[in-house]
This record gives sequence, structure tokens and C-alpha cells, in this order.
Amino acid sequence: MIRRPPRSTLDRSSAASDVYKRQLVDGADETKLTEQLNREVKGMIRRHDNMKSVFQAWVDLAPAMGMIGTLIGLVAMLGNMADPKAIGPAMAVALLITLYGAMIANCIFMPIVTKLENYSAHEALYREMVVMGLKYISRGESPRNITDQLIANLPPKLQAKIEEAA
Repeated sequence: MIRRPPRSTLDRSSAASDVYKRQLVDGADETKLTEQLNREVKGMIRRHDNMKSVFQAWVDLAPAMGMIGTLIGLVAMLGNMADPKAIGPAMAVALLITLYGAMIANCIFMPIVTKLENYSAHEALYREMVVMGLKYISRGESPRNITDQLIANLPPKLQAKIEEAA
């Protein structure tokens, strides 16, 4: 059995933009088409924000869970005040759980949130550029003008690379 790799989001959005290109060529109304595309972009951003908020909640919760563990460790420590040898290990557990909470939040979930934000911003820019490109095509602008308008949305380093390649 041959397995195909899953299509990426950009592949799906490219397929969607092909549908809109065909509709544009067939004479669809530019304003309706751009409104529909803009609604799709907003919906995508909303979905991405919902997913990001799940991981952001863990960023906020992990230190709190660490503090709860610290309190449990301190209760265990104070419960064994009669035995001085039991105080050290209980205090170590209390402090270690605080460290675990901070590490989980900052080393696991915060990088995930940052990556999701970056991926979402990249895809939103891509889709907005597709909408702009389709608007320019429907207005009958020259290909060079369309290229210049779309390249203006990119970071300067990427603009320079595209200019060198052209």
C-alpha cells in the first residue's frame, strides 16, 4: 500500500485559491469573492487563536500547579517537624515541584505558543496576499505591478532574495 504524505495547510489554501482564480476568470464578482476570502482568513485566524489559547492556558496553569505541589511538600515537611532528617527531603520535593512547574511552562508550552503564533501570522499573510493578488488580477493590472505590490508585504531580506532571483 502506497501512503501519500498529508497535504500541508499551504497546499490546501493553494487549492482553494485555484478555485477562486477559476471563479474570477469565469466572471465572478470581485467584491463578493474578496469578502468570502476575507471571511475565510478571519475564520482561520479565529481557529488558530482557539488552539493557541489551549497551550497558553497550560503556560498559565503549570506554575500554579507547581505552587500547589510546593504547598503539599511544605505540609509534608511541617507534618514531620519531630524528625529533623525528614525536613530536608520534604523541602527538596517542595522546591523541585516549583521548578518543574516553571520548566514545563517556559520550556515546553511557551515555545509551542510562540511557534503557533508565528505559523498563524505566516499563513494569514500568505492568504491576505492571495486575496490581494486576485483583486489585482480581476482589475486587470500588469503582472509586474502585481508582483511589486505583493512583494511589498514581505520582510526586506525576502524582498531582496526575490529581486535577485528575478
